[in-house]
Amino acid sequence: MKITVIGAGAMGSAVTLDLLDREEVTRVQVCDARAKSLQELHEIVQNPRLGSFQVDARDPGVLEPIIAGSDCVVGCTVPQLYPTIATLCLKLGIGYCDLGSTETVVNKLLSLNEEAQKKAVWIIPNAGLAPGLVNILCVHGIAQFDDVASAHIRVGDVPLHPQPPFNFRIAWSADKLIDDYTQPVYFIENGALSETSALDHVEQLCFPEPFGAMEAFSTAGALSTLAHNLAGRINFLDHKTIRWPGHAAQMQFLLELGFGEPRSIDVRTHLTYRDILVRRMRQRLGGHFVDAVLMRVLLHGTVDGQARTLVYEMVETYDDARDLTAIKRCTSIPAASVAVLIASKQLPGGGAAPPESVVSNDLFIATMIERGLHIKTAWHDGHVGIGAGEC
Repeated sequence: MKITVIGAGAMGSAVTLDLLDREEVTRVQVCDARAKSLQELHEIVQNPRLGSFQVDARDPGVLEPIIAGSDCVVGCTVPQLYPTIATLCLKLGIGYCDLGSTETVVNKLLSLNEEAQKKAVWIIPNAGLAPGLVNILCVHGIAQFDDVASAHIRVGDVPLHPQPPFNFRIAWSADKLIDDYTQPVYFIENGALSETSALDHVEQLCFPEPFGAMEAFSTAGALSTLAHNLAGRINFLDHKTIRWPGHAAQMQFLLELGFGEPRSIDVRTHLTYRDILVRRMRQRLGGHFVDAVLMRVLLHGTVDGQARTLVYEMVETYDDARDLTAIKRCTSIPAASVAVLIASKQLPGGGAAPPESVVSNDLFIATMIERGLHIKTAWHDGHVGIGAGEC
């Protein structure tokens, strides 16, 4: 099977590596407008199954002959281009998935459902870590109960060796980070869809050393489809991002000063306050660092009339052997796995839907563990809090 990856950045290169590690994938094409990114990818990967093209994904006419004949295309570029890429894939009868994006972008992709069904092509957005894997774990967990009262999703990428004053580094996209910290946050309360503000509802969670006490707070994005789909089926559902303590207050301070606003700083420049913040965050908090991904998905409900708690937990750290960050592995493995499912025609029919509505959750979780993600499952009698004890 031939799979094309759009974007050769941090996540695109990681998805490419994972795909090339699978024997059933016979060809991986990578497209990016930046020659430097493609060159760096080839320096890391010397594989005859890898091909690259310097092309701007904003030009469908140039992209079309390159992706033609692919069995699946994976969107790993700026999310604003995902609808254009997915529409082109649909025209050519090619399956599509991506790493996740804003609710506006996801809704555009889901609007392709009717045409995708007619063409028996799958368009699957939000196939990364969060949204993506955590959503699948949540839906899988719900199915294990006779009745579910609540579900709580906590996940985040953090530096393994935090350095003050920020104790934070940017692993992926500063733009997406600002979106997650400024857009509305959806959750379910009393069975109905509700909305709150990002960076609110700060709580403490305890993880094994060397982490100890961490904080989690509301952020946008991960529940863009899950909250809408589960409204009326579950009493409470929320998602929070995990960081080292103090991060929410730091970001709240910056954003309250207006540094996340898409408003020009001066009539003599096109730069906005958000542009300045994104640039400075990239300069000061970007670059290579050793990281860890912390995840906890917890559900409360009843089984055979007894109150039970189900917890999925994962702690992934930097892969020294492969010189690969934890966030790259935790994002690329789910996305590449969805791409292979699409490309190998293992998903019958077609349409536009998030992965938790399409893939076999049992099989997918087993695949994640087989691919090296350390997802642990634990049942507890009664009601166990999300903080998992005192630190």
